Amino acid sequence: MYRLMLVDDEPHVLTALRRNLMRALSDEAVEIETFDDPRRALARAAEADFALVMSDYRMPPMDGVTFLKQFRISQPNAIRLVLSATSDVDTLLGAINEAEIFRYVLKPWDDVELGITVRTALALYAEQEAERQLAEETRARQAAMSPEEIERHRLEAEEPGITQVRWGPDGGVILDDE
Repeated sequence: MYRLMLVDDEPHVLTALRRNLMRALSDEAVEIETFDDPRRALARAAEADFALVMSDYRMPPMDGVTFLKQFRISQPNAIRLVLSATSDVDTLLGAINEAEIFRYVLKPWDDVELGITVRTALALYAEQEAERQLAEETRARQAAMSPEEIERHRLEAEEPGITQVRWGPDGGVILDDE
């Protein structure tokens, strides 16, 4: 299940976003939480993990980039989106660079495009989570391996088959007759 956070100081925008995303993601297991105050959203982020967070750019008492930078500190793996009516290039670049924004969604949004953007973001999140899980499993396996086993795996990766030696009854190496 994916948990999504929507943050905007305008309740009607939150209602429209939630309705649109519930329809666009009807075949996904999603839980959407909405917040009209970025401070409450940050407090919630300290309690639960989110796959995706979308924030309005202009809101009191902090702008969306400031909010998303703070959100990133507590949840660096969540995919971050900014929603705004401004199309100012400097604003866009600042948001992308400062808070590592995945996408910038312009208001008014196109319902289909918004659904595709969120689906793409969730697919990226799932891919990154799978990579993190694989890396964790690899670290755990390596921690349990002896230095000799680690070296054997390294050699095998470098030269496949090098560690596959067939031994004869007298202790000699059996070579293939090719």
